[in-house]
Amino acid sequence: MTSDEQISSSLVIRHLSLVTAFMRLDLFLKASRLAPRRSLAQELCEAGAVVVNGVQAKSSRTVHAGDEIGLRRRSRLLRVRVLSLPSTRQTSKRDAPDLYEIIGDTEEPG
Repeated sequence: MTSDEQISSSLVIRHLSLVTAFMRLDLFLKASRLAPRRSLAQELCEAGAVVVNGVQAKSSRTVHAGDEIGLRRRSRLLRVRVLSLPSTRQTSKRDAPDLYEIIGDTEEPG
């Protein structure tokens, strides 16, 4: 392998690692099946029902492994930690729970 080929292959590897290093919040919620549709994930974000690392989040916010997401629905607050990001946009029902771990699932008075 020539030095030009080595440089080219290392750039491709770096590019691929950067591509999977983050994902839009609405896409992650859909891929992880925390929201059934991307449009619903966007509506939840617009309504202020989603927080990332303690800050109210827009649907376009990027999510990284290790982030904590809070999702408020009706009178429940689900808190999860992102373990990994999917490599594809479609995630099977079997693989979706591997993307996050549940930190808390509490009922809120109200």
